[in-house]
Amino acid sequence: MKSLVAASISIVLCASSALAQPKTTITVTSPGSQPSSIGAAENFTGAVRVDSRFQGSAPARIGGATVTFEPGARTAWHSHPLGQTLIVTAGSGLVQEWGGSIQEITPGDIVWIPPGVKHWHGASSSNGMSHIAFSEALDGKSVDWMEKVTDEQYRR
Repeated sequence: MKSLVAASISIVLCASSALAQPKTTITVTSPGSQPSSIGAAENFTGAVRVDSRFQGSAPARIGGATVTFEPGARTAWHSHPLGQTLIVTAGSGLVQEWGGSIQEITPGDIVWIPPGVKHWHGASSSNGMSHIAFSEALDGKSVDWMEKVTDEQYRR
């Protein structure tokens, strides 16, 4: 009798545990399944295309996209409350933090921008550049846009 009760309790516990687990599904988004968009003029200088946007489902806070900059195109100054990671996939680009020197970035480079660091990134003046950008949202916000990078700042 004791083993029958123990087995019954075991089955009930397993069943309730299975019911308590959230259903998860792997999602695959194929290239070209989302339309490309143009980088907003208030946040970018030059021709910028944004592809393959993604956003994690709660409790995940991750989001990002593949961003392609034509030669000379760049972001405005901005920061991220939880930082940003860029993985350069093509071309030749530039990145700079406020008060720092401009650094060249090329395919295979992984760029980490710490939380709250004011920075910009984009293509070199003679070559386009693409990167995959990842950032997390804090209270629903993943970026704080600021003023545009001037031509003088870009040319340094």
